[in-house]
Amino acid sequence: MTNVQDFSDKLITNIEEVIVGKRDTLELSVITLLCQGHLLIEDVPGVGKTMLARSVARSIGCTFSRIQFTPDMLPSDVTGVSIYNQANREFEFRSGPIMAQIVLTDEINRATPKTQAALLEAMEERQVTVDGVTHFLPKPFMVMATQNPIEYEGTFPLPEAQLDRFLLRVRLGYPGSMNEIKILERQQFQHPIESLGKVITEEEVLEAQEEVKKVYVAPALKSYMVEITRRTRDFPDVYLGASPRGSLTLFRTSQSRAAIFGREFVLPDDVKALAESALCHRIILGPAARLRDMDAAEVIGEILNSVPVPGGDLSKDA
Repeated sequence: MTNVQDFSDKLITNIEEVIVGKRDTLELSVITLLCQGHLLIEDVPGVGKTMLARSVARSIGCTFSRIQFTPDMLPSDVTGVSIYNQANREFEFRSGPIMAQIVLTDEINRATPKTQAALLEAMEERQVTVDGVTHFLPKPFMVMATQNPIEYEGTFPLPEAQLDRFLLRVRLGYPGSMNEIKILERQQFQHPIESLGKVITEEEVLEAQEEVKKVYVAPALKSYMVEITRRTRDFPDVYLGASPRGSLTLFRTSQSRAAIFGREFVLPDDVKALAESALCHRIILGPAARLRDMDAAEVIGEILNSVPVPGGDLSKDA
């Protein structure tokens, strides 16, 4: 898996020219890209959510579009619209901003549920249907959505069906003091995003996406992943647990994490490192848990502590 490791190191190092001191989050972003998934970035304004999406797009030379979600947006503003051409008396499809390879949906929870639903087909089937005609999206394709967890006025919470389509949910958080000083120094004359170059080709992305699928996952680890997901459904403080898509997310992301660390097999540490980002947004807590200010991360932590960790040799040759 050296080629995937080199791929991720090159990509992360380049993005770190813009996003300082957040290597863990950048690794999760690259894992999402390798799994052909979508990323939900939930954090307060000003911590670099938009810059992260732009940096990923520039680093791999992909087409990039940004959709600023507002309450007055329509689904056609996302997918595109068919316009009647009087010259040839035919309808022509004018593609929307979703027809790009890296799509940033900024403040996704500010759009109405009807507009949010315009993303569902694109995120799952990699296509959009307008006026009965299906238009396929380019490869690679990745949606990076942002939302502010603090503001609730004028927002529409994402429905469970849409949250479930995001592979991982991450937070950037505030930088440390030294890293914040680096940010000031790097932006003294111009923003580093302006000089960020392409270090990965589209072909390399597609090859890496296929390569990570070959990472070996021992039967004991598959049972471990499924047991973690199943316990979210039986946990007393959880109203709705993770679906089988949660188990599949743990499976795919663990393969990618093993690959970017240069391994050809998954370890329990991979599953533990990804469980919170992979499952928290798929869990709905019950009223009693919310009254006690309990969050989904605590639930996942308790489940990880209670599920026996597989032992022995988990490599392919075991």
